[in-house]
Amino acid sequence: MGIPHFLAIPYPILGHMNPLLQFSMVLINKICKVTFVISDGDYNKLKSAFVGQSKVIESHINVVSLPDGVDSEDDRKDQTKVIKSTINNMHAKLPKLIKDINDLDSENKISCIIVTKNMGWALQVGLELGIKGALFWPASATSLISFDSIQRLVDEGYIDSKNGLPTRKQEIKLSSNLPMMDGAAMPWYCLDSAFFFLHMKQEMQNLILGEWWLCNTTFDLEAGAFSTSPKLLPIGPLVENEHNISLLWQEDTACLDWLDQQPPQSVIYVAFGSMASIEQSQFKELALALDLLKRPFIWVVRKDNGSKVNNEFPDEFRGTQGKIVGWAPQKKILSHPSLACFISHCGWNSTMEGVYNGVPFLCWPFCSDQLMNKTYICDVWKVGLGFDKDENGLILREEIKKKVEQLLEDDVIKVRSLKLMEMVIKNKVEGEKNINKFINWANQK
Repeated sequence: MGIPHFLAIPYPILGHMNPLLQFSMVLINKICKVTFVISDGDYNKLKSAFVGQSKVIESHINVVSLPDGVDSEDDRKDQTKVIKSTINNMHAKLPKLIKDINDLDSENKISCIIVTKNMGWALQVGLELGIKGALFWPASATSLISFDSIQRLVDEGYIDSKNGLPTRKQEIKLSSNLPMMDGAAMPWYCLDSAFFFLHMKQEMQNLILGEWWLCNTTFDLEAGAFSTSPKLLPIGPLVENEHNISLLWQEDTACLDWLDQQPPQSVIYVAFGSMASIEQSQFKELALALDLLKRPFIWVVRKDNGSKVNNEFPDEFRGTQGKIVGWAPQKKILSHPSLACFISHCGWNSTMEGVYNGVPFLCWPFCSDQLMNKTYICDVWKVGLGFDKDENGLILREEIKKKVEQLLEDDVIKVRSLKLMEMVIKNKVEGEKNINKFINWANQK
């Protein structure tokens, strides 16, 4: 019998590619084979920009590509366009790619296809070819349950069937074991809410084809979610990576030397992930708040290609207390003894990395599952605080300063953060067992 061979197909954004790449490295370390599918554009970028990084990745994983139909001049933040184009272009070409891969190594043919959200069509392709399938969900288990509950929420009158918007101001309980959630915090609220809602309603019909729903979480973090579906399998925390590899964006590691020189628990880390953008007026308030705080900070200000938002630092901003970087080695920053707190967009990868390192949060969610994650951080785990907006929807500099100081003076939140960290680290044993269970299942004929 050959070794298990996984075909990993992430949706082409960093928040999906990097966690699935990380899980792929875990599978490699357990003597499995992984072929990792990315778009032609991302493959060219990987090859041309980060030769060293590409060699590290490809020494372990077979990286292949398919065209996603998104032109280099297109704005990849237009998720409606990217989702439609990816499905239309990759779907027809996947069967031939699978055949070519299997022809190259007939002893170790593809045993299982692993997809992330928006790529459920590949599970259908696999089913037609007699290949097992699994979903790797790059967000919380609770957010997956919310998507799986869409039809019920429509039937019970909580949300509109055309756009998923709440029918009235209310709280929603997704199951008896899950916390109450604001009806306006469901994860399908994005810029084009109607398209994404209807897409995900259909996408769940594809994702049901996956025999396992793998989640980078732990049982104790979201215990209530795991009673809702036998498909759910917690395999987290997936936060350690001996190679610390990341696709496509070069990390600025110089900030780590600066971090070494700062006092313990003094540095504010500000990062909003790979997708979120803030308007210039809000950017200005954040910049001037960091000045007002008079504390050391690391602030990730992405230099996006093709982004419609191009922030400029206000003339009065000094920034002498901190470091501004284009992309950061986040895991190393969050585990550093100089770190005090994390101003975060509450994306799930960032949430898991912060929780794993016992870091208190200041929550600044934008859309999607970030709103739900904020509920967990602030109301369930109680390891962070949220910001209040003014009548114009702005988080003012004084509010930012006030909440940061409030968080840093709150010893109860610090203690809770450390206890949550201890719990998540203990949960690694169960996560390991579940990964082994998944591999054994994939290797059964």
